[in-house]
Amino acid sequence: MVDSVLILGAGRFGRHAAIKFLKMGKEVLIVDNSEEMINNILPDVPNAQIGDATREDVLKSLGVDQFDLCVVAIGSHFGASLETTLLLKEFGAKYVIAKATRDIHSKFLLRSGADQVVYPEKQAAERIAMRFSGEHILDYIELNSELSIIEVPILKEWVGKTIQEINVRKNFNLNILATKLGENVSPVTSPDHVLSAGENLFVFGATESVMRFLKKV
Repeated sequence: MVDSVLILGAGRFGRHAAIKFLKMGKEVLIVDNSEEMINNILPDVPNAQIGDATREDVLKSLGVDQFDLCVVAIGSHFGASLETTLLLKEFGAKYVIAKATRDIHSKFLLRSGADQVVYPEKQAAERIAMRFSGEHILDYIELNSELSIIEVPILKEWVGKTIQEINVRKNFNLNILATKLGENVSPVTSPDHVLSAGENLFVFGATESVMRFLKKV
């Protein structure tokens, strides 16, 4: 469970991450060496301060080991991102997520102690490409290189049938996690759920199986 988050870098990725964590009720501190960036983010993230995350004295003063999660959101300067990741782990950071723009950067960040590396621009581009690659894909989330979740409308012939009857698990080796009707999202707890017109499905499974399923819908 993550209750406190330290975000280093107040660019677009860092800012969006900070706001999202705050909306989820988490304690957030965001740090950037730009006074302008900090002033711009203060209306949305009140706990923000100026500081150079590549300096040992700055990171020590932040008490990085007291945060459940540290996010290195320094994207424009890879050297600074790498140095910050190294220092965070040296000072006892519990879990470090670092932003990368290239695969080679990811390898170095992981070797430097990052517990996880994310590619915000790449992942956003892939999500958009998948979302608009077919008229029936309402949303797409790639969990990793092998697993995905998609939101799709149900087929007309599925209306009035149960989840067990359409049997996507047997036919496509997929699981239906939830259904959505309007703005109401409901987890699927029983195979006896009867599908209704206008309902969408959140389908989870291997990306290869998801692709086969999309050819059906």
